[in-house]
Amino acid sequence: MDWRRTTYFLIGLIIGAIFHEYMHGKIADLRGDPTARNAGRLTLNPIAHVDPIGTLLMPILLLVLSGGRFAFAYAKPVPVNPFFLRKPRRDMMLIALSGPLTNFAIALFISLLALLLRVVFNLSFYAPQGVANISGSGGWVNLFELLFYIAVINVVLGFFNLIPVPPLDGSHVLSYFLPPDARRAYNQISRYGFLIIILFIYLLGGVFFSWMNPIFSLIERVIFGPVSFAL
Repeated sequence: MDWRRTTYFLIGLIIGAIFHEYMHGKIADLRGDPTARNAGRLTLNPIAHVDPIGTLLMPILLLVLSGGRFAFAYAKPVPVNPFFLRKPRRDMMLIALSGPLTNFAIALFISLLALLLRVVFNLSFYAPQGVANISGSGGWVNLFELLFYIAVINVVLGFFNLIPVPPLDGSHVLSYFLPPDARRAYNQISRYGFLIIILFIYLLGGVFFSWMNPIFSLIERVIFGPVSFAL
């Protein structure tokens, strides 16, 4: 296992999970629910959001067992009380969407930051064989590799959380658009949600991740660059 890249992976995972949960609480607070604020969760302090098992132990264990090919993690869920919300159904959907959208925003910000750094310092690390074969100045390569993993992990987190299976965020989005009877029936599967997620990853994980490859390739080209910039 490549422990350097495993470390980059975990850094990206922790950053994505913390901002994801923070935004859930922030949007809930803006929509009238102070529960997360009262619980001390409206902070970017990792200690407030890290779940020792879900955020640290489980992804490390899965990375070790899979040889660095797979990991799954979660942060401590932010408490939300829908009874405080101005429009509970709509606001729950907005709160749910805020997490994945935050992950996409992080990926975009990181990619543009790397592009700006390359323009300013006239850097290029692009290799047609991909990230594993990048060559160049060690310090810069390590920094840009870290940025690449942060961006990619946040894309994965964003799309993964949009899967419409409880308790993932996508379930709240889908529930908002269902008619009452269908919504009640749909909510019944929440008791099996974790099992469904595990089966999905096991049976369809490869397909799910492979369709994101064009996005990963685009991020790679933006961050590492096909050519250096002459200023």
